[in-house]
Amino acid sequence: MPELGPNQSLIDIPGSRNALTTPALVLDLDAFERNLTTHAKLCGESGLRLRPHAKTHKCSEIAKRQIAAGAVGVCCATLHEATVMVEAGISGVLITSPVVGAAKVNRLVALNKKADKLKLVADNSINVSDLSDTAGRESTELDLLIDIDIGMQRTGVHAADEIVRLARLADDSPNLNYRGVQAYSGRVQHIEDYGSREKEYGEQLDHLQKCLDALADAQLKPSIITGGGTGTHAIDRSRKIFTEHQTGSYIFMDVEYNAVELVAGDTSPFATSLFMQCSVVSNNADGFVTIDGGYKCFATDGPKPEVSTDSLPGADYDRFGDEHGKIVIADQSQKPVIGTPVTLITPHCDPTINLHNYLHCVRGDKLVDIWAIDARGVL
Repeated sequence: MPELGPNQSLIDIPGSRNALTTPALVLDLDAFERNLTTHAKLCGESGLRLRPHAKTHKCSEIAKRQIAAGAVGVCCATLHEATVMVEAGISGVLITSPVVGAAKVNRLVALNKKADKLKLVADNSINVSDLSDTAGRESTELDLLIDIDIGMQRTGVHAADEIVRLARLADDSPNLNYRGVQAYSGRVQHIEDYGSREKEYGEQLDHLQKCLDALADAQLKPSIITGGGTGTHAIDRSRKIFTEHQTGSYIFMDVEYNAVELVAGDTSPFATSLFMQCSVVSNNADGFVTIDGGYKCFATDGPKPEVSTDSLPGADYDRFGDEHGKIVIADQSQKPVIGTPVTLITPHCDPTINLHNYLHCVRGDKLVDIWAIDARGVL
C-alpha cells in the first residue's frame, strides 16, 4: 500500500474518526456522494455536460469518481494539476489558465502526447503562435479554446471582434484544433443574495451571448462553451448558454459557499462534506481552549472556520497563530478536556486543501479510507 500518513493504521477500526492524529482533513463520504449524485442529476436535467474543476480537490481519486458519476473530464488550473491527472489516467483534462513560456509550453506538448483529449485555453495571439509552433516541432496537435473575459478581467479577451480574430488565428494554425470557448467569472460566485448575483452575472452572460453570436456569424461557432461555478450553477442551468459546467466546490462546500443563496428562495442542493478535525492542546485559560489548527491549517483569504462539534454549541473559532486556533466556549461547563476532537467547517475549501497531504474518508464514526491530495503544489 502507498504511504498514507499517520492515520493509515486506523482504517476500518470502529470509532477511529475520533482517534485521528490531527489536524486532519475529513471527508464525509455519505455527504460527498450525495453531492456527486445531485450535481449529475441537475446537470443532466439541463442538458449540461459536467467538467468539474479539480483545483478544488487536487485529488485524482475524486476526479475518477466524478467521471464515474458522468463527467466528461475535469478542469485543472495549472499544468502541474493537469500532469498529475493525466498520469493518473484521467481523460478529458482542460487546463483553464493560459500556459505561457517556453519551459511550460514544452512540458504541455510532451504531456499532450500521452494524454487523452487534453484541452487548453489561450487569450493572446503570441501564445497561440507559440503553442502552434511548439506542437509542430513535436509533430502533434493541441485542442484549444479561446478564453473570453466576461467581466472579471483576470484572463481572457473581452471585445467580440478581438475574440473572433483570435479564434480565426487558432482555427487557421496548422497544429491547433479550435474547439470552442471558455467564459468564467469568479467574482460573482460568492455574491450571497441570489437576486444581486443574478443581475450582475446576467449582464456578463448577455455579453457572452453577443460574443458567441459574433463567432457564429464568422463561421467559428464553438462546439464547446465551458464555464460557470458553484455560485452560478442555478443561473447557468436556467440560461442554457454553456454546453458544459466547471462547478468545483459543490463536492465539499465551505463557510463561504454555505453563506450563498445558491437557489432562489430555497436551501442549498449541496451538503457540507469537508471538515477539519483538530484537537484541544491546552485548556488552562478562562473562556477558551487552544486547538492545533492555525494559519498553517486553514486558508486565511476569507472568513474564519466554523465550529461544527455538536458538544460545543455556540462556540466560535478565532485565529491564534501559525500552529494554533482559539475555540471560544459559550458555556464554561462544556469546556473540553485536553485531547478532545473539535470539528470545523473549512472557510475556503480550495486553498485549505492545498495545505494538506491527505483526505481522511469517513462513514459515521469510522475512518474507511485515505486519499492522497496528489496534485497539491504549484509546479
